[in-house]
Amino acid sequence: MSPTVQRPEPPYQQIVEHIRQRIRSGELHDGDLVPSTRQLARDWQVSPPTAAKALATLRAEGIVRGVVGTGTVVCAGTTTHNAGVDLMRSIRATGRIYPPNERAVVKSAALVPAPAEIADALGLAPGSEVIRRHRITLRDDAPISASVTWLDGKLAADAPRLLTTERILRGTIGYIEETTGRAVARGVDKDSARAATEQDAEDLGVPAGSPVACGRTWWYDAAGAVLEYGERVSIPGRWSTHEYTTT
Repeated sequence: MSPTVQRPEPPYQQIVEHIRQRIRSGELHDGDLVPSTRQLARDWQVSPPTAAKALATLRAEGIVRGVVGTGTVVCAGTTTHNAGVDLMRSIRATGRIYPPNERAVVKSAALVPAPAEIADALGLAPGSEVIRRHRITLRDDAPISASVTWLDGKLAADAPRLLTTERILRGTIGYIEETTGRAVARGVDKDSARAATEQDAEDLGVPAGSPVACGRTWWYDAAGAVLEYGERVSIPGRWSTHEYTTT
């Protein structure tokens, strides 16, 4: 069934979000054609200028590009970095944390004493036992990001897979919700940049000291407790998108 315009979001924004979601879910891959202006206008029952505005917005964001003689194709894989909010949307929409052409390799998972800054981030006493998970995210088998996530060690009793390196398709957060009933109600993302450490260089295949993007994510449950705190680093040239409206 063809999609239809809903209110109150402007029609072109609804088209943009629909195509974004198809890309996030892995339904559209890099190099795939997105619908033409004429096709969008017909499917969504909007005017050609509205459909053209939607495609122009996607091109401006760098997730599609025009190819002479071909049309508009997806290029998000080389330009987009998924922050915490994007991963959460993917879990909610598809039940998976990554699209089909991405996967995570968990390098280590263990119970360790919490360093002071990690204890602060999780709201725990310094030295508390915490779960540390180190992973590398691959897209088409090439590393695009690495992360270390930290969780309260008490979660291991109900969610023992957090201490293994096996893949968890729904991600740690989806697994915690499944096993404990505690769901994410709020998230906070922070982004920055820095020089690559020796560990970054090993994980991402970049020279130590070269510029890399980095970020931190806090995911909170409905009671305001931190379910997971993560620190991530990604290769240069990838952008995180934060969309908002003002009144």
